[in-house]
Amino acid sequence: MIDPDDSPENIPLFPADYRGSGLLLPVTSLPSPYGIGDVGPAAFDWIDRLQASGQNWWQAILLGPPAYGSAPYQGSSSFAANWLSISPDFLIQDELLRTADCQGCSFSSTFIDYDVVVPFKHYLLDLAWANYSAGARPELKDDFERFRREHAYWLDDHALFRALKAKFGGVHYLEWPPEFVLRAPAAMEQARRELAALIDKIAFAQFLLFRRAQGLKDYARERGVQLIGDLPFFVAADSSDVWARPEYFLLDENRRPRLVAGAPPDGLNSLGQVWGNPVYNWDALREDGYQWFIGRFRAALAQVDVVRLDHFRGFAAAWQVPAGAPSARCGQWVPGPGAAFFAAVQKELGWLPFIAEDLGMITADVWHLLDQIESPGTRVLQLAFDGHSDNPHLPENYVVNTVAYTATHDIPSTRGWCEKLPSHQRRSLWQYLRRPEGDPADAAPSLMRLAWASRAALAMAPLPDLLNLAPDPGVTALGVAVGRWRWRATAEMLNGHAFDWLTQLTKSAKRAGSPDRAQAREKPNEQQQPCQSGIAQSGS
Repeated sequence: MIDPDDSPENIPLFPADYRGSGLLLPVTSLPSPYGIGDVGPAAFDWIDRLQASGQNWWQAILLGPPAYGSAPYQGSSSFAANWLSISPDFLIQDELLRTADCQGCSFSSTFIDYDVVVPFKHYLLDLAWANYSAGARPELKDDFERFRREHAYWLDDHALFRALKAKFGGVHYLEWPPEFVLRAPAAMEQARRELAALIDKIAFAQFLLFRRAQGLKDYARERGVQLIGDLPFFVAADSSDVWARPEYFLLDENRRPRLVAGAPPDGLNSLGQVWGNPVYNWDALREDGYQWFIGRFRAALAQVDVVRLDHFRGFAAAWQVPAGAPSARCGQWVPGPGAAFFAAVQKELGWLPFIAEDLGMITADVWHLLDQIESPGTRVLQLAFDGHSDNPHLPENYVVNTVAYTATHDIPSTRGWCEKLPSHQRRSLWQYLRRPEGDPADAAPSLMRLAWASRAALAMAPLPDLLNLAPDPGVTALGVAVGRWRWRATAEMLNGHAFDWLTQLTKSAKRAGSPDRAQAREKPNEQQQPCQSGIAQSGS
């Protein structure tokens, strides 16, 4: 077991006097003539817009390839990037496509129609790969081969998994022939030979995307803007993660989950929730020094500066339900890896570049773990107005080491939220703001003022809150599967007076941030004093 005392001293994400701010906008929601936002010119323009309005953070989500219902939190890999974010404009710039190749298809400017976008992007990727294979841009060959070597620890299995998915008609991998489910060596070798061209194309797509994502990250750093990306705690059952590393999950002899993730019953759901994700075999992960999990962080940090740890409480304890159970009632809390896990990460990465999503049912062990690793927690103003003065989401209850949001990516925009608030919560909101019953149109700017004026080190708002959009644009349209992850911003939305207002708000709140913050992390011993407390071991 790793001894946390051997870890380097932790370097805090935010200095004690740090005050920054930023906006949340999924890459896929950026303007684009190709039906979906991408890591292309609009992303670079967005960085410029953030810089011009005084913002120093962009939560770009940048999750992996989407699967069921276009939801990236159930993707086919927790290492791979979303290939739909490849920019056709940059493929033209790379001389892998012609302008004419990208024309002739009509898209909505406000809504992602995946039924149209996915085949269109497949067509462009096939064409770009065919051109590259035929000799276009031969100077990319060395970089591509280097990328494959450096990312082989996940890319080889992911590309083979995707190729086998195509071979077997897209069904869940547990429905493949047994020799492929169980990864029999002879079957794997045969598949690699038979599907070599498709495997190469899938790897090439990841190369193209990581290459441009790194360029975007560098561009943002030069302009004092840092990127936040999300990393789900659990992985999808039908993923290359589970297929390639079954020993890291609690599965039966047929590779089916014995236990699945969920949430216990609460005041809103008497049956609890069964999410269906396989749960981790922490003993096996610990024996390998958590290298697989650390690899997930490395892949994410190739694209962003800081990782938001979704469902942070799972590192302290997670609710596990027997597979096939009728509800989550028969589940139980099972301890996670605790601080020893983060000590291992800190040894490898040198520090902990994390924001903890510590929302939901939070218990003392979660607070203790967060204190030990000293990562900032999360507060959401929409959750603050239940009438209780001790509500942790009220600004006066924030600690400095906090990221304060008006709303997040998986709840309604603030204006839409206010329009549907129960009367007692609406009264609580307006009483807190010291005004009579107000107009829902005042809610979003009011909550932004609260977040920006708060003592939290970082204040964040989703773009729909800055634009005060109504009805709710639904970045995820929580609870409506067809609307998940489909909202798009138009170019006009990114050039309005709202950004002038944001500039003034940021100046008045003295949230200038620190333009050299990212560079300071690269040489922490030279530019910044680390905090004095190390990580104490906790959990198993």
